[in-house]
Amino acid sequence: MPTDNPAPQQIVRGGGLQVGELLVALGALALAIVIFWQTQAINVSPIYAKVGPKVMPLIAAVGLGLLSIALIVSALRGGWQSEEERQTRPDWVALAWVVAGLTLNVALIDAAGFTVASVVMFVCVARAFNSRRPMRDALIAATFALVAYFGFAKTLTINIGGGIVEQAIEQAYGWLAGKMGL
Repeated sequence: MPTDNPAPQQIVRGGGLQVGELLVALGALALAIVIFWQTQAINVSPIYAKVGPKVMPLIAAVGLGLLSIALIVSALRGGWQSEEERQTRPDWVALAWVVAGLTLNVALIDAAGFTVASVVMFVCVARAFNSRRPMRDALIAATFALVAYFGFAKTLTINIGGGIVEQAIEQAYGWLAGKMGL
């Protein structure tokens, strides 16, 4: 029975070491080691009998470490990418947009607050994926960022960087609640 779907891409392994893939695998292993090392620096209160704040980071570090080892073995045996993937050139402009978004997020979070920093990052990353509608992207980002901010700040009482937008909303809410007698 004929189908219109092409056959799945077969991975054709080249002979020997794939340097780029080995570097990615070694980077993942280095990250696993850093996570494990930094997890050891977490102070644990004697209140925790067995499951404390170190458990999930340790699970993540071990899992990432095991996956890294599997990737290293794969890279040494010829890699995990198909020939088509190896021939595809990186989109440096898209990567620059993502890096710009992450950098601006870090730079803005203290000065402007979580929402503004998150909106800027979201718009930059959306642009990296060829979005040409920054206002729509900003509205979507603001919605998600405000839900996340108030979820953390009010529900969990975790400060994640309130700024001008969050303060304005809290002041408006306080004013409205005062007028309504809440």
